[in-house]
Amino acid sequence: QVQLAESGGGSVQAGGSLRLSCAISGFVNGRNAMAWFRQAPGKEREGVADAIMRDAYSFFTRYADSVKGRFTITRDAARNTLYLQMSSLKPEDTGMYYCAARGVPGGSTWPLKRDEYDFWGQGTQVTVSS
Repeated sequence: QVQLAESGGGSVQAGGSLRLSCAISGFVNGRNAMAWFRQAPGKEREGVADAIMRDAYSFFTRYADSVKGRFTITRDAARNTLYLQMSSLKPEDTGMYYCAARGVPGGSTWPLKRDEYDFWGQGTQVTVSS
């Protein structure tokens, strides 16, 4: 059984940075897409970025327009961990951040849809103040 556990959230000033981690317990094939979603209070959960293995050395990644150029998703197979490096944070980045994994090989549609992901973590809170 796959279990995901996020960490690294916190409170920062606008312009600051945070790195979120998602520890993966169990096996998630590199060819199964993994993603970060976020949910602000009163809003729908939205996809932020996803990653799927391109070859033995790299991943194909996609980003929501709202975070492109500021966030970077990476996956460390040796540590079995998914990361989200967030820079130049804005108040509108505030929300609960979740990592997710697909249970079958392949990517998902874009924009990301939560029902295409089978495994979820409990989330980590990010708060950005102005």
